[in-house]
Amino acid sequence: MILITLILAWFGLCFGSFADALVWRLHNKKGWVRDRSQCEHCGHELAALDLVPFLSWLTLRGRCRYCRQRIGAEPFIVETAGGLVFSLSYLLWPLPLDNGQIVLLATWLICSVGLLALFVYDLKWMILPSNIVYITAAAAIAGRIVYIVGFDGDKIGALGLWVLGLGIASGVFWLLYQIDERFIGGGDIRLGLITGTLLATPVKSFLMIFLASVMGVLIMLPSMATRSKNLRSKLPYGPFLILATAVVLFYGQSLIDWYTRLTF
Repeated sequence: MILITLILAWFGLCFGSFADALVWRLHNKKGWVRDRSQCEHCGHELAALDLVPFLSWLTLRGRCRYCRQRIGAEPFIVETAGGLVFSLSYLLWPLPLDNGQIVLLATWLICSVGLLALFVYDLKWMILPSNIVYITAAAAIAGRIVYIVGFDGDKIGALGLWVLGLGIASGVFWLLYQIDERFIGGGDIRLGLITGTLLATPVKSFLMIFLASVMGVLIMLPSMATRSKNLRSKLPYGPFLILATAVVLFYGQSLIDWYTRLTF
């Protein structure tokens, strides 16, 4: 278990580095594959030694090797987040890792790379790029289909729950968008394709939206108390939906069971 955790942590660091580079390249309209990473201050193309996840930032002390300007903590934070997501997902996966659950875990890990990039992009610029959303959604859908076809005993029931989950995760935001575009962005509707597929039940999709809303309120309250923000202030909702999806994926059933016992 320790060896697998360490291997996954390293892969997570690498994919976290990829997610951070992807965010930078998209925002600066660079190619995903052909263009090389470069210092945002001096424009110097970064060598392989500058791109070792986690270690390069530490050894360079958060500065560019060539111009010595600070490059900020974002790469370090995003890479570390990737490593933690990959390792903790394996350790905290809520069900025994048989063949079907391995498919779902692998699907989540693949999608977590796209979700990490979306988290950072939306937090910085309040936009959820459609190309990342659709590629991540395609990976989530492919994984869910493989699981249902290959491992779910009640295929029709699982498909129905998945469709209903999508209806909640995307449909609620679609309705809000139709009422008033100021309520929600189109990116959040498309993000529901990913979150609704990963959770794949209407109850968990509803719980995800509820938790994301609670997180948003808790973040806004201190700012409203100091009057730095008000009810008209814009807040990127995507990061809250992504965090809530992770919470529900790992602890959703426990929360649902707890609420059911408390209520009935």
